[in-house]
Amino acid sequence: MTRQDIGILQNATPIDPVRSHAVVIGAGLGGLASAMRLGARGYRVTVVDRLDGPGGRGSAIWKDGHRFDLGPTIVTVPQVFRELWAACGRDFSEDVDLVSLDPFYEILWPDGERFCAYRDPARMEKEVARLSPGDVKGYRKFLRDSEARYQFGFEDLGRRPMNRLWDLIKVLPTFARMRADRSVYAHAARRFRDPRLRMAFSFHPLFIGGDPTRVTSIYILVSHLEKAFGVHYPIGGVAAIARAMENVIRSQGGTVRYGVEADEILVDQGHVQGIALADGQRVTADLVVSNADSGHTYQRLLRNHPRRRWTNQRLARTKWSMGLFVWYFGTKGTRGLWPEVGHHTILNGPRYRGLIRDIFLKGTLADDMSLYVHRPSVNDPTVAPEGDDTFYALSPVPHLGHSDSVDWQTEAERYRQKVQAVLEDQLLPGLGAHLTASEVFTPNTFRDRYLSPLGCGFSIEPRILQSAWFRPHNVSEEIPGLFLVGAGTHPGAGLPGVVSSAEVLSKLVPDPVRVP
Repeated sequence: MTRQDIGILQNATPIDPVRSHAVVIGAGLGGLASAMRLGARGYRVTVVDRLDGPGGRGSAIWKDGHRFDLGPTIVTVPQVFRELWAACGRDFSEDVDLVSLDPFYEILWPDGERFCAYRDPARMEKEVARLSPGDVKGYRKFLRDSEARYQFGFEDLGRRPMNRLWDLIKVLPTFARMRADRSVYAHAARRFRDPRLRMAFSFHPLFIGGDPTRVTSIYILVSHLEKAFGVHYPIGGVAAIARAMENVIRSQGGTVRYGVEADEILVDQGHVQGIALADGQRVTADLVVSNADSGHTYQRLLRNHPRRRWTNQRLARTKWSMGLFVWYFGTKGTRGLWPEVGHHTILNGPRYRGLIRDIFLKGTLADDMSLYVHRPSVNDPTVAPEGDDTFYALSPVPHLGHSDSVDWQTEAERYRQKVQAVLEDQLLPGLGAHLTASEVFTPNTFRDRYLSPLGCGFSIEPRILQSAWFRPHNVSEEIPGLFLVGAGTHPGAGLPGVVSSAEVLSKLVPDPVRVP
């Protein structure tokens, strides 16, 4: 047997014979959280990732002195991180500095109307009343609806395994009582008459890859998250959280290896045996945790193993989240410019539901757009040179799986120019004169950098029949010893979801075996 066959990566720590070995594929936040929990349980852990640093979609790149945070930008449920650190005998606040934001974000419409989201319900009621006095009562009902769905959808379903059919059957009456068949938008429409408020209280599923007109209304729980726990930003970006997670793993004796790609999950005699790397090396393991996209895990990493549930045919029928066009850019000498532009801004296009249909159903790249604009430099001096700003502008776009999909090699720069024109017209006048660093991510980038099926931004769309038991399970039914975490598994996308998937994992894995 070769050195490779006994599972030692080049320059890795030698195998400890008294602890079971777990290999984690992917150093995204779900994978890192899983490695932390497994390390706390006593496993010897090896994490492998094809990128050059931790975080996956939550990583960062530097360009001309600007740090571009590539993916998530906010922390909405900080206790999931505090509990994760506590499980490892650590204090999250000692490793990560969170800044509380208030207002959370500002929504702008083409007619110049604005809506600020605050944590204080009284201030929120004033904002609602300013736009539509008759909707204040509906807002209060919406908050009560949101809290009930939070308790059920997050604290109950989202933090426990949902891999047995009986787990689903037991909660069907609650699903029915809460009208989980109704969409987020439909529920907002029952509580608000003003179309602007319907948008303001239904757009949140877009940040986990869902069509608000089709995603289950359980996801209105986000409004309660914001009110109960606030919206926070980590100094150093989410990448700083990822680096802190890596440090915990290493302090537990775990190994984190970058620039190595998992090519296949190895199976022998009906049980997982480890992984094969793209360079031909083999890493043996007692269990494998895949933080790769669930579609990639089943279609690529298990390509040589017969599958009963997650076949290629089933994956082809799956509804996937939309794609993302993200323009990261820096500006010179602008720290005092645009004082009304805060940390988070949402620029609405002239259409809401029509644009959503174009993105999710028609698969067409519309001429109009809505943008999420991130300006972390107003709170984080580490993100840009002194006196300068760092931004990103995100536009939801169709994924690559539609017929006649967008050719981003030819469209990317044209679309970037359109994004710039919208920003200059509606938010950042004179932007072009101050531009410095620039980087563009398209669905092609998500496909190639993150191995995301169809270049989608958030894996499987969280429709009702693609949530909970219907979603890829955290313990695979295809192979004993294989577990899945991350956006494409239960409970779903978003930082609270992917970190909670590791908590669910910890309730499913066996205790490590110690050799006498």
